[in-house]
Amino acid sequence: MNQIKIGGFLKELRKEKGLTQEQLAEQFNVSRRSVSRWETGSNLPDVDILIEMADYYEVDLRELIDGERKSEKMNEELKETVLKVAEYSNEEKKRSTRIVLIFFVLGIIALILNIAIKFMELQENFFVGFLEGSTISLAIGAMVLGILYATGILCKVFAFKRRLLGKEDMYER
Repeated sequence: MNQIKIGGFLKELRKEKGLTQEQLAEQFNVSRRSVSRWETGSNLPDVDILIEMADYYEVDLRELIDGERKSEKMNEELKETVLKVAEYSNEEKKRSTRIVLIFFVLGIIALILNIAIKFMELQENFFVGFLEGSTISLAIGAMVLGILYATGILCKVFAFKRRLLGKEDMYER
């Protein structure tokens, strides 16, 4: 995919409609800066926005992706498939975001507990020391797991473990 070519095509389509970048941004509920990045080719819209744009500009989705007009129209089956893929992608993003949020909230709660224990100035003993160490360890562990999950490293580790153990990868079904 040639992002610069796609960006130029998006700019051409916007100008054909007589719209400014601000007006187009309002149409698709994005910032003007996003529209500018799309048109310069430094970034591309999400799949669901591309589908909306294809309908809005009355062009084939493949034309948008190729960055030029073609004579054939996209059939409804292809459009439906792409919509399902976009919906699945959005659901996966939401699920991943929830999991990362849980890790970070857990870490923050553990940090708050650790600070509370320190400010209560409890008499030093094994139990207090254990609580302080446990809460800070839980906070750091949760934050590290959140980062590993958000970057995709944790998923790769689990996939590697499944391959080592000879188990079927649940994402390949």
